[in-house]
Amino acid sequence: MTTDFSQGRISRRIIAQAVPLTLAQLVQLLYNIVDRIYIGHMPGAGSAALTGVGLTFPVVTLIAAFTALFSMGGTPLFSISRGAGEREKALRIMGNVFSLLAASSLLLMALCLSFRREIMFLFGASEASYVYADAYLKIYLLGTPFAMLATGMNSFISAQGFPRIGMLTTVIGALLNLALDPLLIFALDMGVSGAALATVISQAVSCIWVLCFLCGKKPPLSLSRRYLPPDSSIVSRVLSLGAAGFFMQGTNCLVQVACNTTLSSFGGDLYVGVMTVLNSVRSVLELPVFGLTSGAQPVMGFNYGAKKYTRVKEAIRFTALSGTAYNLLAWVLVLVFPQFLMRVFSSDEQLIAAGMQAMHVYFFGFFFMSFQFAGQTVFQALGYARHAIFFSLLRKAVIVVPLTLLLPRAGFGVMGVFLAEPVSNLIGGLACFSTMYFTVYKKLGKTQPVKL
Repeated sequence: MTTDFSQGRISRRIIAQAVPLTLAQLVQLLYNIVDRIYIGHMPGAGSAALTGVGLTFPVVTLIAAFTALFSMGGTPLFSISRGAGEREKALRIMGNVFSLLAASSLLLMALCLSFRREIMFLFGASEASYVYADAYLKIYLLGTPFAMLATGMNSFISAQGFPRIGMLTTVIGALLNLALDPLLIFALDMGVSGAALATVISQAVSCIWVLCFLCGKKPPLSLSRRYLPPDSSIVSRVLSLGAAGFFMQGTNCLVQVACNTTLSSFGGDLYVGVMTVLNSVRSVLELPVFGLTSGAQPVMGFNYGAKKYTRVKEAIRFTALSGTAYNLLAWVLVLVFPQFLMRVFSSDEQLIAAGMQAMHVYFFGFFFMSFQFAGQTVFQALGYARHAIFFSLLRKAVIVVPLTLLLPRAGFGVMGVFLAEPVSNLIGGLACFSTMYFTVYKKLGKTQPVKL
C-alpha cells in the first residue's frame, strides 16, 4: 500500500514525499517571485514598484498565517488518526479544516480590502510607494479564498500519499501565472495590477484542481459535505496544534512590518526594495528544506500514530542532517554570486549595490536555520503544540523584532536590520533543536506519547 508510511526505508519515504512537494512549493513560490522579477524590470518604475509590492508582503504573510493555522493544525492530526486506523475521525478533521479555511478567507478579504490604505501606511509606505502597493493589493486580495483553500487543502492530498498530485496543484497554477504575467503586465500595459490579476486567476485554477481531486474517488479519504459542520473538539485541537504554524507565519508578518518601518526610517524606500529582493532570494533558497520538512511530517506523524518510534527517530536524524548539509551549500552560493542574485530581481544599479552588501550580512551563518526547521518539524508532526509555539515566538518575536528595532539605533545604522536575522538563526535555531533532542528524541519509545 503506497500510503502506508510504516513500511520501506525512511529516507526513501521522506524523499519520495519531499521531491514532488519541493517542486510544488517552488512552483507555488513562482506566483510571487515571477511577479517581483517582472515588476523589478518594469521600464520607468525603477525600484519604486518593487518597493511598493514589498510593502504588501506582511498582508500576504498574514493570509498565509491563517492558512497555516488550519492546515498545519489539521494535517498532522489527520495523519496521526489515519495511522491509528481512525477513519471517521480523519474525515471529520479534513472537513472541519475546509470549513475553517473558507470562512476565515472571506473575513480576511473583506477586512483587508476595507482598510488597505491605513494598513499600508502603518507598514511603512510613502506616498510614492503606496501607488504601486495599492494597485497590487486591491486585486490580489480578491483571490484570498482561492489562495487559502488551494494551499490549505493541498496538504491533505500529500498526507494521503499523493505528493505528485499535490505538486500538479501548483504546477498548473504557476504555469498559467508565468504565461499571464507578461501578457497582462506588458502587452496589456496593466503594470503591477496585471501581476496581481495573473496571480488571482492562477490561484483560482489551482483551487478548483485541489477540490476536484479531494472530492473524487481516488484518495482513500475523500472530502465530504457530511463532515463540514464544525466539531468543537476537533476545532480546538486544530487551533491548538496549528497555532505553531500561525505564530511562525504571524511573527514573519511582524518581522516584515518591523523591517519595513525601520528601513524606511534609516534608509528610505531603496532599502525596503533591497529587503524585498533578499526575502525573495531567501524564499527560493529555503525551498528544498521546506520540501524536506513537509515531506517528513506525514511520515513522522503516521509512524508516531502507529507507535513505530524507531522509525520516527530515524526520520528525525535524516531530516536534520540533510537540511543542514543543504543550507551550508546555499550559504556558499550567496557568498559567491551576490550580484547575480540581485540582478535577477532588479536592473536598478543603486539597489543592486546596496543589496550586495546587505546580502552578505543577512545570510551570514545561514545553515543555523536548519536547526530551527528540524526542531519545529518534529514538534509539529508529533503534536507538541506548546513547544512549537514557544520556539516560533522565541526566534521572531523575542529575538528578531527587538534586534531589528534596537541595532540600527545602537550604531549599526541600516545594516542593523539585516544583522538581526543571522543572530536569531544562531540563538533560536540551537535552542529549538537542543530542546527537541532532549525532550522528544531521547524519550521516544521510553515514555507515553504526548496527548493531543
